[in-house]
Amino acid sequence: MTMKFLPRLIALALLFPAAGGAQEVETPPPGAAPAQRARLLEFAGALANDGFRLRDSFWSGRLESGRPRRLAVNLFAGNHYWFCAAADSPEGAPVLAVYDPRGEPLEVLAHREAGVSAAGVTAGATGRYIVEVKSSRGPAADFCLVYLFK
Repeated sequence: MTMKFLPRLIALALLFPAAGGAQEVETPPPGAAPAQRARLLEFAGALANDGFRLRDSFWSGRLESGRPRRLAVNLFAGNHYWFCAAADSPEGAPVLAVYDPRGEPLEVLAHREAGVSAAGVTAGATGRYIVEVKSSRGPAADFCLVYLFK
């Protein structure tokens, strides 16, 4: 990915606060260091090159083993989505799961690399979906989450 997309993604993230299409199910405490956001936006930039658009803003907090964080999002039938999370943990990347409006887990396209995870889904129906972020293992770590759509 070229760095020319990073400033544009940062500007988009600042222009669209986390209100419109999403609500937090739990309220994680503020956290997410700027390094996590930069790493996450760099990763999301590769998806933007593939036609995906960044939605809303960042959600951040602290991940502790055995205490997943959840975010409710309104998704639209037929749209493709990528949920991307970064964590500042030497033990590994966060684990992402997506649940449909009935609460059933969805099969996702998964991507993981050092400190960053992504889950891709296509919404089968319009409705409220739940995105779950949890620690893969190890000590508590700050995390940051964004999502993209097309």
